[in-house]
Amino acid sequence: MTRTEILKNIKDKFKGDIIDVFDKSPKRVYVEVKPEAIIKVASYIFKDLGARFSIASGVDVRSHMEILYHFILEEINLMVTLRVNLDKSKLEVDSLTSVFEGANWIEREIHELLGINFKGHPDLRRLLLADDWPEGVYPLRRDYKEWDKKAIRDRGV
Repeated sequence: MTRTEILKNIKDKFKGDIIDVFDKSPKRVYVEVKPEAIIKVASYIFKDLGARFSIASGVDVRSHMEILYHFILEEINLMVTLRVNLDKSKLEVDSLTSVFEGANWIEREIHELLGINFKGHPDLRRLLLADDWPEGVYPLRRDYKEWDKKAIRDRGV
C-alpha cells in the first residue's frame, strides 16, 4: 500500500473516531483520535497495516495531557503518530497492552511520571521512582512541587 492509500484507509475506516489529521511531512503524519477509540485505531495500524510500535510519550501541555503513540511503517518509511488528548479531570485511557506487549513498560512510565491511568493494564506498579516517592506526586507535571526538603535536584527534576 502507498502512503496515500494508507492515510485514506485510516481516514475512511475511523471517520467518526478521528479528530484531526496533521500531515507534517512526507515521512510523518499525526492522527488525533478520541480517547475511547485508541485501541481500535492502534490495533488496525499495528496488526492490519503491520506497523512497528516505536514508543509512546506523555506531555503535560497545561490545558490537558497528551499521549503520542509512534508507529513506523518501515516499507514506506512513514511514521504515524496517534495523538490522544486527555482532560486533566479524567486522566485515563485504555491500555494498549492487549494489542501489543510493547506498550507495557512505557505505559507504566507514563502512569508513574504523569499520573495517567491506563485502564486494563496488567501491572501499573512503579518502574522508575524510588520506593519512598509519595503517591500522587508526579514529577513530569507542570504543577510539580519539590516534596523532599533535603533533596538536591540540580539536574532536572
